[in-house]
Amino acid sequence: MEKNHNKYRITLEHLYSPKDLGLEETIDFEFENHDEIFSIIERISQNNPFKTESQATEFALGLKLFSEAMLKNKENPLFEEFLPAFRAFMKKLKATIKEGNS
Repeated sequence: MEKNHNKYRITLEHLYSPKDLGLEETIDFEFENHDEIFSIIERISQNNPFKTESQATEFALGLKLFSEAMLKNKENPLFEEFLPAFRAFMKKLKATIKEGNS
């Protein structure tokens, strides 16, 4: 574990399927992130651009999981075209959150 990274654990449980497939899978994993994710969830929730607080949490968590994996693999050609757009998106998101807290 890197000293300047936070460490987290996620447990994802499948609770319901409209197709009644009887799925009862669970995934439990640990990961590191350079950001303090709980404070990011709180900031996005305070200036919630979505319909529900749950969506703000889903967005923040998904964004941090995706962005950290992308940053750790930024040399991967898969991200070549996406990185410039992602940087622009993050600048816009950060400005939006900052404006909402003023």
